[in-house]
Amino acid sequence: MRNRPEITVNVTSEIGKLNAVLLHRPGVEIERMTPQNANEALYSDILNKRIVDEEYRYFCGVFEKITNVYYVQDILERLLDDDDLCNSLVTQSCQMEGCEWLVDELMCHPTKQLAAEIIEGVPYKEGRDPASFADQRYVLRPLYNLFFTRDASSSVFDRVLINSMSFDVRKRENLIYKAIFKHFFGAEVLNAQQWDPRAHTEGGDVQIGRNNLLCIGQGIRTDAKGIEFLAHTFRDKPKFNIVVQELPHHPDSFIHLDMVFTFLDRNCCMMYEPMLRKTAEFAGKATTWIEIDNGKVRHHDCRNIQEALKKAGVEVEPVFCGGDDLWMQQREQWHSGANFFAFAPGKVIGYRRNSHTIDALDKAGFSVLAAEDIVNGNVKPDDYNRCVVTFAASELPRAGGGARCMTMPINRDDI
Repeated sequence: MRNRPEITVNVTSEIGKLNAVLLHRPGVEIERMTPQNANEALYSDILNKRIVDEEYRYFCGVFEKITNVYYVQDILERLLDDDDLCNSLVTQSCQMEGCEWLVDELMCHPTKQLAAEIIEGVPYKEGRDPASFADQRYVLRPLYNLFFTRDASSSVFDRVLINSMSFDVRKRENLIYKAIFKHFFGAEVLNAQQWDPRAHTEGGDVQIGRNNLLCIGQGIRTDAKGIEFLAHTFRDKPKFNIVVQELPHHPDSFIHLDMVFTFLDRNCCMMYEPMLRKTAEFAGKATTWIEIDNGKVRHHDCRNIQEALKKAGVEVEPVFCGGDDLWMQQREQWHSGANFFAFAPGKVIGYRRNSHTIDALDKAGFSVLAAEDIVNGNVKPDDYNRCVVTFAASELPRAGGGARCMTMPINRDDI
């Protein structure tokens, strides 16, 4: 594609200084949920877009102050100017939804309108569409979860993993991200299901500990075959490590590893304490260190993720989501209290509502900054050694994800 950005995919840790990030502003698609289809859309509640817009304005506003921000819909519009790529995207989208008769009509629409329709959905039209689509209202379903840009794709070192989503309602997102990273950023893309159709991976379960270490959650979204694919992909490296944490399948707040564990700094992480202590919901959930040494693969059982990371060469001290009180830990983990995103070593962003977690970070030496002050130019994160940027959110957390879920890093400094 002409006029590609100069930025290339390079993410060798979870904490290196962020040079570029991919975001998607929640759009009309989130208003197209009802109580009847929310469960199918993987939501436990429906959202108020007017409030979401205000919350997200400060979230993305922080990134616009500190790094290069690319937006999914803007890139999609540019990609659709290429006739061949446009035809491929539209045809595959309609095939996945079983509405192939729409292709010719959609191909006649201006690219701006078409990009919106691919994301926001195409409503059922009597006389054009089979009556079997009438009850679900949309022939081409809205991509309700697209603003969780982390899940369907993952920057893994100098390549991008196009994740094999576990639920049909999200599989069409893969088409968009594959097009963006292959044709806009010019990146090499990987896909587990091309290796084995049974393999599933999702970005919330994939964390880059160091340039020779992946941390993977194994649960309802990422499975053993998906982890086997990652081990196979990096088996040729002289030394490589994969730390696997088994996750409970219930409740929904445990869908990904980044809901219970995220890196904050070189030697510091946010952690849900019951996972570390193997109490309550995590009793019996395995932690495994997979050691890859010149093609030889060895599995080692570990007591917990902290021990596994140490054996893999990374020592971290935890800050506990919710502080020291078990009830507060459970309450704040439910609303993504462990889901932080680091935009530089020791500089992170997360939900303000998780006040006990923020207090724990304050005690650990993270200066507490308000997103509003950064967006308005009154405060600069660069002036602080360690900081946590907090943004107000009541609606966004009800979607089931936090700051890391809503960010897809494209390029970071190596550490």
